Amino acid sequence: MYMLSDAMVKMNEEVSYTCGNLGTEFSSTFPYICHIIVLIIKIAIPILLVIFGMLDLGKAVVASKEDEIKKGQQLFIRRIVSAILVFFVVMIVQIVVKFASSSDVTIVNCMNCFINGTISDKSCREA
Repeated sequence: MYMLSDAMVKMNEEVSYTCGNLGTEFSSTFPYICHIIVLIIKIAIPILLVIFGMLDLGKAVVASKEDEIKKGQQLFIRRIVSAILVFFVVMIVQIVVKFASSSDVTIVNCMNCFINGTISDKSCREA
């Protein structure tokens, strides 16, 4: 399954992790849950926007009024554009955070741990 990346499977739930020099300890499930939420935003929200847009357009077509059909088309196009923007904004943030993380202990590496769901030497470390 896509959501269970190799790095997340290797995490030990009994071990607490820390992010950079912050000193805050947390369980391995917290970054995993954040990663799942990011995946839901990236995949489910655009799909729901397109489905709702199709329903709106379908209602307008059933109404058989020119004005309603044009409004439905405009709403459908807006929802498709919104879905594309949501998908690509989340994907771009993931890519930027992944490439911005380095071998140093920084907050960006901690963000990589939570957004991309990767535990490694350069992101979340065992406390």
